[in-house]
Amino acid sequence: MSTIFTNISKIHGLMSPERNKFNLKFGQEMSQVDCLSDAYIKVENGRILEIGSGMPELKDEDQVIDLQGKEVLPGFVDSHTHLVFAAPRHEEFSLRIKGASYEEIAEAGGGILNSAAKLRLMSEDELFDHASERVKSMILHGTTCIEIKSGYGLSVDSELKMLRVIKRLKEAFPILIKATFLGAHAFPKEFKQQPDAYIDLILRDMLPAVIADDLADHIDVFCDRGFFTQEQTERILTQSQKYGLPSKIHGNELGLTGGVQVAVKMESWSVDHLEHCSEVEFELMRDSFSHEYGGTMPVALPGTSYFLGIPYAPTRKMIDFGLPVVLATDFNPGSSPIHSLQNIASLACTQMKMLPEEVFHAITCNAAHSLRLGNEVGSLGIGMRADFLVMKTRDSIKTIPYFMGQNQVERVFIEGQEFFA
Repeated sequence: MSTIFTNISKIHGLMSPERNKFNLKFGQEMSQVDCLSDAYIKVENGRILEIGSGMPELKDEDQVIDLQGKEVLPGFVDSHTHLVFAAPRHEEFSLRIKGASYEEIAEAGGGILNSAAKLRLMSEDELFDHASERVKSMILHGTTCIEIKSGYGLSVDSELKMLRVIKRLKEAFPILIKATFLGAHAFPKEFKQQPDAYIDLILRDMLPAVIADDLADHIDVFCDRGFFTQEQTERILTQSQKYGLPSKIHGNELGLTGGVQVAVKMESWSVDHLEHCSEVEFELMRDSFSHEYGGTMPVALPGTSYFLGIPYAPTRKMIDFGLPVVLATDFNPGSSPIHSLQNIASLACTQMKMLPEEVFHAITCNAAHSLRLGNEVGSLGIGMRADFLVMKTRDSIKTIPYFMGQNQVERVFIEGQEFFA
């Protein structure tokens, strides 16, 4: 039996037959949205079977859902989150208001180490319950594919506990969830004076256990000033490549610290943050798309810039340079407690001078490619997952960033089934 969604005023984000082999939008292409008016979508077994204009031929057994002249968008893809955590870091919020920097708070044992201390005290079941509520809220705001990192464990037991929670979330929700092992998020206090010993622990004990229990889809390293050096990052990723684990990198948040160079050299799927980025890095990322692995995507995290009061990634320059930009929430308890990509869209338009159409592609097809899911999610085409949003307003691509803080999503369908929290 097929389900046919009819009376759609406009579908935004179609997979164009002329789309490049990556199924993403580069540079100026990001302002051009593939649409279809007066449309319908035919779904079977959770996949899109047909898209067309007008009304399709119906069979007696077909189920018809009238979308009443609403617009439809592909579900949003959030390619960088830390949504499994024990508690928010309210106390650091006041410290920042008084002038303390992210690095100063981290040096004093706050930041990531603060979250790690809280997480070690919380049970796996409690972490799962809290994370489940966050996932439900994200879905209701239009996010239908999420990447989730570990990294608040910083010990063998706690990192594995986080990854088991993510695995349970995958099983509990119908959306696509990808897990990232981020044991190299920061150096625990006990390893501050012997960082190489902590890397030994990651490579000797954590990584093999993660692989043995099939707990991660990628690995990540925080390659930046005060965290992991280029050499340390390369050492970790060289070992992870032996297990066939693809990489992503936190890079250039705190300075021009070589994160892009390592990411491209190690063929990472993305390099995320990029608050500090020059044309040297732009060129490296652009050239990476001529390589067989498919290129290193630049992922900007404006929620972090907003919340910490640091520079925004220069996405306007990146797009003008021809890069395929991605936006993500960086949803976490300390530096970006923002879980809605709609709010990120507003920040990108007002603070980073991205057009609404560019933002739309940065949270759909481009974000999907950064997770190597461009043929599954991020746009609407034959054979793709039937993950789509029914919007409240016309011109929805423009109203999403315009109405800051207001949820513009009316209904969410995942594999053709409506989601209810």
